[in-house]
Amino acid sequence: MKIHNKKKLLSFLKFKRDFQKFGLEKARSYELILHWLNNRLSRNQFLVLSGILVGCTAGLAGVLLKTLVHSIHHFITTEVHFEYQILFYIVFPFLGIVLTTSIVLTLFKGQDRKGIGAILYEIAQNSSIVSSVKMYSQIIQSAITVGLGGSAGLESPIAVTGAAIGSNYAQTYRLTYKERTLLLAAGATAGIASAFNAPIAGIMFAFEILLTGVVFTDFIPLVVAAVCGSLLSRVLLQEDVLFRFHAREAFNYRNVPYYLVLGIIAGLYARYFVVISQKVEHFIKGLQMSRLRKAMFGGAVLSLLCVLFPPLFGEGYETVKAFTNGDTHQIIENSLFRYFEIKDLTIIIFLILVLLLKAFATSFTIFSGGNGGNFAPSLFAGGTVGYLFAIICQQIGFTEVPITNLVLVGMAGAMSGVMYAPLTAIFLIAESSSGYDLFIPLMIASILSYLIAKWFSPISPELKSMADQGKIFTNKHDKNLLFSLKTEEFIDRYSQMIQENAPIDDLFELVKNGDKNIFAIVDDHKTLRGILTLDDIRPYLFNAEKIPVTITEIMKTPLAIIHPEDRPLEILQIFDDTGVWNLPVVDNTNKFIGFISKSKILMSYRQLLKEYSD
Repeated sequence: MKIHNKKKLLSFLKFKRDFQKFGLEKARSYELILHWLNNRLSRNQFLVLSGILVGCTAGLAGVLLKTLVHSIHHFITTEVHFEYQILFYIVFPFLGIVLTTSIVLTLFKGQDRKGIGAILYEIAQNSSIVSSVKMYSQIIQSAITVGLGGSAGLESPIAVTGAAIGSNYAQTYRLTYKERTLLLAAGATAGIASAFNAPIAGIMFAFEILLTGVVFTDFIPLVVAAVCGSLLSRVLLQEDVLFRFHAREAFNYRNVPYYLVLGIIAGLYARYFVVISQKVEHFIKGLQMSRLRKAMFGGAVLSLLCVLFPPLFGEGYETVKAFTNGDTHQIIENSLFRYFEIKDLTIIIFLILVLLLKAFATSFTIFSGGNGGNFAPSLFAGGTVGYLFAIICQQIGFTEVPITNLVLVGMAGAMSGVMYAPLTAIFLIAESSSGYDLFIPLMIASILSYLIAKWFSPISPELKSMADQGKIFTNKHDKNLLFSLKTEEFIDRYSQMIQENAPIDDLFELVKNGDKNIFAIVDDHKTLRGILTLDDIRPYLFNAEKIPVTITEIMKTPLAIIHPEDRPLEILQIFDDTGVWNLPVVDNTNKFIGFISKSKILMSYRQLLKEYSD
């Protein structure tokens, strides 16, 4: 009994020490408990607990955002008659982008880095430290943009919000970089799982997109976070908010040719979508306007598109559900096309125009100042491609066309090609439709679309620029490690230098008293004129007859010059090409800064590789 009391007293004293250690600023009761648990539980146990907490929080954020946007959409599209809806389509998409930009400029001081690329950048360049502002800023911005009709998706903002929650949780409890990255991914996983009620798709999203180039053996926190996010979505969201499809046909192997052709069409459309997105982004960035004026311009374009084609309004999931339920005529009835006689040809023309303009609507929404992602647009476009392909097949004369299955498979195909995430697309549609028997057609279309996308561009065009600059990780692990190194850290700014017109005796004295084996020869303005190594000078040190008159007689021109902005990967290639171990670093005016050593870079690389592998 006494031993038990002593243990309780010891536990209380340790808890008191932790309270004093973390201070009153951490005095919130739940944080004290978690700090205490962090010191008591094993690493794996605390990470599992953390995965549950991060997953629940990110899942709630996703549920909140989906519910808010759904409520706004329901009011605009259901409670108001068509004649008044035109006014809504004119006013609200414009207002959504302008309000989002105004909020970014006033409340968030112009900081609007958004999308999946923002998370990848933080993982690679900022030790997985995400600003705490992103835990709520993305919700506010995307709710306004998409809720008021922006033709974008909520999933990317939800993923960024979840990543920020996981990162800030890890920072609070002082976890390591790898643990912080794991919980960042867990938060994004839970967000995606809650958005689609698809836990496996959330996990695939983390591995395919977020954790590219990051080696992990402990993925249990991802699993529990995905489960928590999905459960919250299932419990709290209404059926009409959930991304669910109930109507579909059983898989028939005789329909495989349909899926093969659809996979190719979806891949080509995905490429079209990506190219249009890049061109619109370039166009908007080139406009000589203020950010607010760009938002007004983009909002006006989006409003016009929504008036002409209401399916472009918002995420578009309801339109895809209408395809699977056979309610296509109702979609056209809500557009200006209702004044034409609705025939099969009318539907085909309408859907072709919707597909072509969807890429423009999404791009203007995102790049003119709105907040959203390409998840929902790619799914909407893929479903439309699948339905359009199905009715064209029927018009040609094919019977027993699996329309619903083609809609679902088209969604997976387009998403795979746009997002470069075939596994995420496969499991997302399989989970959302309970269509596990559709795995074969889902895999056929997704892989074909992905291969077409890779044939045009090995890396997602959305991320290619950042990958080329080494700002994000790729699946090339060696390059990822080298990109993590900073050239500035390897420059020896205390390198020894001597002026070119100095007496030769000064050079010998520098060799005698210095501790370097390479010297920079500079002029009066510290402009680099040449270099000398100890091996170059040694023949003259003990041979008075061979002593040169001036330093310029024996100095050499360096085989290469390094600039501070050069990356370690490029510098190592220069070292390999020249065969030397030390090279001078100069600025843009050729002013000498210091020397950089190949061995120092390699030592840092090996140390980083060791840490990376542990």
